[in-house]
Amino acid sequence: MNQSNMNRTGIYKVVSVIIIGIFAFLFAFPLYWIITGSFKTPAAINAPAPQWWPSEFVMDNYQKLFSRQVAPLWEFHIPFTEAVFAGPEVPAALRWLLNTVFMGVMSMILTCVTAAMAGYALAKKRFLGNTIVFSLIVCAMALPKQVILIPLLREMSSLELYNTIWAVIFPIVGWPFGVFLMKQFAEGIPGEMMEAAKIDGAGEWKTFYTIALPLIKPGIGALAIFTFINSWNDYFMQLIMLSSTNNLTISLGIAKLQAENATDFGLIMAGASLAAIPIIIIFLIFQKYFTKGITMGAVKG
Repeated sequence: MNQSNMNRTGIYKVVSVIIIGIFAFLFAFPLYWIITGSFKTPAAINAPAPQWWPSEFVMDNYQKLFSRQVAPLWEFHIPFTEAVFAGPEVPAALRWLLNTVFMGVMSMILTCVTAAMAGYALAKKRFLGNTIVFSLIVCAMALPKQVILIPLLREMSSLELYNTIWAVIFPIVGWPFGVFLMKQFAEGIPGEMMEAAKIDGAGEWKTFYTIALPLIKPGIGALAIFTFINSWNDYFMQLIMLSSTNNLTISLGIAKLQAENATDFGLIMAGASLAAIPIIIIFLIFQKYFTKGITMGAVKG
């Protein structure tokens, strides 16, 4: 009987590894194809028979990406004036990449900060309307972004933020899913630890910073990755909120270059490869917290 169970366990492990390997290949192959395609010649990309590995590595696609347009490296607008201080001229693709990285990082930081505090308050503080506020957040999670896009556009225009990178950052900061996720993690904080902190004379901020924050850190790591990817891939919001060449993101910039010329798959693959680098870096940085956060969520559920 024990031998039979061991055989079943062995077969289960082998089948699991095979299935995981197949899924890993299916998910990784598009990235591999894009990266290798960015180093191929147009003839190799459009060849009837696919080339699984470039016969020769060329940098023509990246040269086209960085030579089509130029833009200032940075721009600083003085509030309530028309004065603008601009940096040196650089390839527009570099400016677009910096815009996208700034958008993703700022969205990630602001969302994690606000969601962590809001989730902690909803989970551990009892106040009038607590249940109603949380119910509205859950309802907002089911609301399609297209429904609130026009109000968001008018709001950003009224605040004179339209066609600035902040117009795609602030709408993400109040992400209902982030508040919902952090509330679930905050509910796992032992009440005894918070009571002990109060007895020792700790205030609300010190209790949150020293007791709650370390315990919900895995959830913050998971939310950081979710937020960064969500803001990075929100092409529709970027398309509506941004219009000038200097403020475009990398995905909008590549789409603009494609619209100006015939479809250039090499150029698109070079831009996609460039855009994938920050996402991979962010995932590697927060991978430990992400995995731990997902595991904790699974155990709690």
